[in-house]
Amino acid sequence: MYQDISSPSFEVRLARNDADVREAQSLRYEVFAAEGGATGKTVNHEQGIEADSFDQHADHLLLCDVTQPVGQQIVGTYRVMTSTQAEAAGGFYSADEFDLGPLFANGGKVLELGRSCLKKPYRGGSALLHLWRGLGQYVQDHEIEVLFGVASLPGTDPVPHQNVLSYLFDAHVAPAQMRPKAVGRNGAQTDLLAVEAIDRRAALTQMPALIKAYLRFGGVVGDGIYIDHAFNTIDICLILEAKNLSARQRALLEAA
Repeated sequence: MYQDISSPSFEVRLARNDADVREAQSLRYEVFAAEGGATGKTVNHEQGIEADSFDQHADHLLLCDVTQPVGQQIVGTYRVMTSTQAEAAGGFYSADEFDLGPLFANGGKVLELGRSCLKKPYRGGSALLHLWRGLGQYVQDHEIEVLFGVASLPGTDPVPHQNVLSYLFDAHVAPAQMRPKAVGRNGAQTDLLAVEAIDRRAALTQMPALIKAYLRFGGVVGDGIYIDHAFNTIDICLILEAKNLSARQRALLEAA
């Protein structure tokens, strides 16, 4: 069905009730399962949702296009989880993929970002910046010092992404004292190409928009990748120190 988004009107807010969460889970199903081919226990084809046990403990940041009909207004989402929420949930989601210990070494407040997605017609425009503006407000309200989470490349074969992955590890790797490392049998290294073989311009062109957004706001990456076969993705751990948001970057968020 054609969806007219010629004049969207965005609102960013937290989920207020179970219906909001359900609509966000439906959007996640549309993006991760129907488009991305995700499978596994979090994907419910019968109900058309992607959901897991972390959802009930996290906050769900929602990007709404209020020009759309009620029940179809959520066009973007982020699942965000503080340390307190993670404790109630039994840990952070990304702890199964990366050793997060270095992120907690200084005792500062951390926030895990996950399940970020945008409805297809809204990609490539200002929608992501609006969502980031809301995220910036959440970070400020909760006095967060470090943001982290997994971001993904499609598929489970690193070779087609070796230029992007090698560039990230060479140019944007986190300082050693705060660098998570991929764990488990699905963990692998990211430095697939020699430094001189990396095509940096092509890497930026090939890189997913969300990862580029993290880098634009001072993000860095952990050590290694995690191959998530159920989600059909190659995951990297991205880290952003809230203090690194410069005045220019904050102004960009406000102008969104």
